[in-house]
Amino acid sequence: MSGEYRSRVERKQAAKQTKQKKAKKKRGRSWLKAIAIAIVLMIALGAIGGVAAFAYFVKDAPPLDEAKIKDPLSSTVYDMSGKKVAELGGYKRTYISYKDVPKVLENAVLATEDARFYEHHGIDIVRLAGAVIANIREGFGAEGGSTITQQVVKMTFLSSKKTLERKAQEAWLALQLEQKYSKHEILEMYLNKIYYSDGIYGVARAAEYYFGKTNLKELTLPEAALLAGMPQSPNRYNPYDHPEAAKKRRDTVLSLMVKHGFISAEEAEKAKQVPIKSMLTERKKPQNSVPYDAFIDEVIKEVTDKANVNVFEDGLKIYTTLDQEAQSYVEKLLNSDQHFTAKKDLQSGIALVDTKTGAIRALGGGRHRDNIEFGFNYAIQPVGQPGSTIKPILDYGPAIEYLKWSTAHILVDEPYTYSDGTPIRNAGGRYAGPVTVRNALTWSRNIPALKTFQAVGKERAREFANRLGMGFDEVYEPYAIGGISRYVSPLQMAGAYAAFGNNGVYTKPYAVTKIVFPDGTEMDLKPKPKRVMHDYTAYMITDMLKSVIRSGTGRSAYVPGLELAGKTGTTNYGKDGAKFGLKRDDVPDSWIIGYTPNYTAAIWVGFSKKSETATLGGREQRIPKLLLKDLMSHLDDGSGEFQRPDSVVKLPIKKGTNPPKLAGKYTPESDITYELFVRGTEPTKVAKDEPEELPAVKGLAASYDQAANMISVSWSYDEKTDDTLFEVRIKDEQGHTETVTTKDLGVTVTNVAPGASYTIAVYAKEGERMSKPAITSIRIPGGEQPTAPGNGANGDGNNRGAGNGGTNGDNSDDHGGNGNNQNNNNGGNSGNNGNGNEDRDDGGEEDNGGKDNGGKDNGGKDNGGKDNGGKDNGGKDNGGKDNGGKDNGGEDNGQGNGGATTPTKPTTPTTPTNPQSGNSGNAGMRNGSRQ
Repeated sequence: MSGEYRSRVERKQAAKQTKQKKAKKKRGRSWLKAIAIAIVLMIALGAIGGVAAFAYFVKDAPPLDEAKIKDPLSSTVYDMSGKKVAELGGYKRTYISYKDVPKVLENAVLATEDARFYEHHGIDIVRLAGAVIANIREGFGAEGGSTITQQVVKMTFLSSKKTLERKAQEAWLALQLEQKYSKHEILEMYLNKIYYSDGIYGVARAAEYYFGKTNLKELTLPEAALLAGMPQSPNRYNPYDHPEAAKKRRDTVLSLMVKHGFISAEEAEKAKQVPIKSMLTERKKPQNSVPYDAFIDEVIKEVTDKANVNVFEDGLKIYTTLDQEAQSYVEKLLNSDQHFTAKKDLQSGIALVDTKTGAIRALGGGRHRDNIEFGFNYAIQPVGQPGSTIKPILDYGPAIEYLKWSTAHILVDEPYTYSDGTPIRNAGGRYAGPVTVRNALTWSRNIPALKTFQAVGKERAREFANRLGMGFDEVYEPYAIGGISRYVSPLQMAGAYAAFGNNGVYTKPYAVTKIVFPDGTEMDLKPKPKRVMHDYTAYMITDMLKSVIRSGTGRSAYVPGLELAGKTGTTNYGKDGAKFGLKRDDVPDSWIIGYTPNYTAAIWVGFSKKSETATLGGREQRIPKLLLKDLMSHLDDGSGEFQRPDSVVKLPIKKGTNPPKLAGKYTPESDITYELFVRGTEPTKVAKDEPEELPAVKGLAASYDQAANMISVSWSYDEKTDDTLFEVRIKDEQGHTETVTTKDLGVTVTNVAPGASYTIAVYAKEGERMSKPAITSIRIPGGEQPTAPGNGANGDGNNRGAGNGGTNGDNSDDHGGNGNNQNNNNGGNSGNNGNGNEDRDDGGEEDNGGKDNGGKDNGGKDNGGKDNGGKDNGGKDNGGKDNGGKDNGGEDNGQGNGGATTPTKPTTPTTPTNPQSGNSGNAGMRNGSRQ
């Protein structure tokens, strides 16, 4: 029983489990069914939505206007003020029909643009699917799926914007175009509309322009491949301007032709071996019919590159940055013979941009372009190496940006080599020794520039330069002084320098602000500004480049009152000069790039062809500077200034200090230079200088006014300024000193004591600076008692002051016994000795203690020599001829008993003293003897 029970229970459980499994399977199938239904519904809804969206987008599509297909619309160009400048279009075309198109050209075009052209009906689903996948992976607009039919529609009716609406309209119109026209007619439209750079439209014109062939049937395989590849980016693949890029694109087309079975691999390989230059004819210069064609040339390039439209056929309104007045003046300068010589093939290019915005205001594409149109444009195309104009970009700019060098940073200009041992030299072959960065840039010294480049490092130098639009793949040491392998254009250099003048913000130079399509759609073409360096770098480079114009290699461009910075540059042929019979140091290029807060101009002068005469002499090397001076003088009103940012500190530095030291309190003005530092790196050590001594006063004299009982003191001073003061010290016999300060050239001393002697010293002062003193003394008459004649030596009346033997012969200890001053240090030879010789050794300078104040005049000739201690007051008159010679001990009484016994009236002479030798010359002046 128990076994049966178990079996029944087991059977029930098994049945129950079976039912559960069936229920689970049923539920699983229902879920799958629901998912499938949902997917079908989503697809249906998606399809309905897609159809609805497509219908919505195409409802505003323009009509398929046959007139537009056959008759292209011209475009209008406007200047910066919205005034019409020119109309582009209406040029004669070499129109070709399908029967004129050779099979090799057709196959090249189909392989490149639309290999399934004859299989689809305007839209290639297979190609479109590939484009959709690429756009999902890389973002919308990464790859186009347009057929040749769609491209014809886009070039004729639509803008080049990559939007869903435009793509939907393009597809819709392409289907209509395919219904209305045959494949051959559509291909014919395409080949007649396509743009080939240099203002060339249509394959027939392109074949004639590039290869000199008017019959398309004569095109070779490599020529057809080049023409088929150019429309993707006409300017980039222009074989005259970019032969390497053109070859790469041509070879890509040849490979596509192999891929799609149009040619064999062997044919392709043979065609790839043909050099691009061997295929080209000489570049033509069409007749001019467009004003300002150098500027319009840039307009066409920008519009075609940025908007991918046909400016000659699309009926555009093109708004530009052109300043017609500036453009006219630039063309006038270039075509004038005022600065240019008649040297063969001499050419020039000028690019003028707005410093703040990067907007191109004028382009001078070359000299004497009246009879050509869209020829080689020397303003916007690479013309030569930049020479030393590269130094702020590759050397000193990066040094300030990354190393925070100051303008006072010292570099040694000395014999030097590149890292590989190759010698480098300065222009002229001389060395300046230790120089500041400012000096090195001002005088364009090559060796400090290389040392700066090495200190920065190649990678950082390249990074800095490329942020300024230079586009270097690699940089090498010779680049530091301008020896770069790729040429630069004036427009490129103007854009780079404008960033220095715009506080470190770079905007790629542009000529077009916007375009307006016939349907009213607008496209903004202005580039975005970018900060590419710190404001301190921009300002410090600018300040040094102002020194270049004010006092350096750019002095010929200086404009008084204009805030103008700039850099000059020249290049040399080097070893390549031998190819043209020229020397290594001969000059093919001369540059200047100058900027104010308002304008930046880059000017190049060189040659259109290299030849045995293609070298610039000294006069021709100055042409860019003179052009810049004329241009800026004419255009710039002098408004605005380069504002020093808070990140920069300007400090007085003592010249020659390394590292820089702050000028001290007593550093002479001639030893001070003002330099710039990045805030936080400024020096703290101060130069230790002593105050510079001022020149002493001249002509110091003191006289006594007996009626007023006062002394008048006077002097002269040639170096007097508004800050000059004079300190006068009056000392009496007891040693008491009174000090007076004045700005005048004299003082008076009142209430003087009779019989007293006073010593007067005068110092010149300016701040902490002081001169040595000029000194004189004076004795006030009075207070004497007459005495009997003494036993002094008889006066000989020969102007030696020995007539009365001292004070009337008293032979006192104080006054010397015979009246002679035996101290030869006071004034001239003998101070107040009657002879008063002009001794300039012990009296110092001729005027202040030698000839005048202690020699000839005040202690020699006049006040201790000829007049007051020699000829007149101690010689001829008062101690010689008259009062101690002729009259009182000289000629009349001079051979008596030491002079007369009757005292004479005391005199009030001005008698100099020398504080370093005592006053032994004032041995008294009683009764006609010498004081």
